[in-house]
Amino acid sequence: DLRERRQVVAEMTQTLALRGPDAGGIWVDRHIGLGHRRLAVIDLAGGAQPMLEQDGDRPIVCLSYNGEVYNFMELRAELQHLGHEFVSRCDTEVVMRGYLQWGDLVFERLNGMFALAIWDARSEELLLARDFMGIKPLYYYPTSDGVLFGSEPKAILAHPDVRPSADRDSFRE
Repeated sequence: DLRERRQVVAEMTQTLALRGPDAGGIWVDRHIGLGHRRLAVIDLAGGAQPMLEQDGDRPIVCLSYNGEVYNFMELRAELQHLGHEFVSRCDTEVVMRGYLQWGDLVFERLNGMFALAIWDARSEELLLARDFMGIKPLYYYPTSDGVLFGSEPKAILAHPDVRPSADRDSFRE
């Protein structure tokens, strides 16, 4: 139950404060902990993350997103036409609502640079994705019971179960 390990998520997230000096947030549920540091560019007030979509008190999808989607206004208009209502003016919400509409096919529609984590509470699945050119960094570390990830390795190294090590091949790399 990761709700009992909120402080670990906070410590991992804090290592990224220089990457995202404007704001930070944490969302923890039974099987997931998402932290976010934000460099605010679009919709300073409405783009807080992790961004959560709920049905009443029940979480549906939670998103932590780093990047910029250049065609988000066009996607937003298309999603509004399909019945989606928006509470912010940011591209983060467009990505989240796009996922709710099209699933992982949303990535075929995104023109931009991004790395993100989407927790789908309906299926209890985590989706990690980044732009096709790999402009935005996304590092991950498989564990015996899941995965740790971050936009920098130091976020992963801040986890108490991770012991940094390097073999000859990784040192050469």
